[in-house]
Amino acid sequence: MRMPAPEWAFVALGSNLGDRAGYLARARAELGALPETSMIAASSVEETAPLGPIPQPPYLNQMVLLHTSLTARSLLAACHAIEQRAGRVRGARWGPRTLDLDIVRLGEQQVDEPDLHLPHPELPRRDFWQRELAELLPHVR
Repeated sequence: MRMPAPEWAFVALGSNLGDRAGYLARARAELGALPETSMIAASSVEETAPLGPIPQPPYLNQMVLLHTSLTARSLLAACHAIEQRAGRVRGARWGPRTLDLDIVRLGEQQVDEPDLHLPHPELPRRDFWQRELAELLPHVR
């Protein structure tokens, strides 16, 4: 079977429980070690207020730029596995978490499925994602 052509993937990382910086570092390492994937760059880490109605601690956020041949579905499965290894428990929407990984963009792909939307529909509403994306875009060649 032929692998798809590599794409630029922007993946957002967030953590607001436990060793937040440690969870981000672990996620960066695991994302960079994915098959047919190279870590190209990582944005600055930024602390942000939580989104949504549930009271919770602030987040550490960051975005990474990957060059990958993984499909959107395979990258999503890998992100979920990384979250699970970090102790992520899927509870209330917008709730606190050890690690949250979101595929923000994957090349120019547009996907609209129940559990996968590309580009991520929250991108226009998250200022910190806009800043992180702007920091990474110069690395796309």
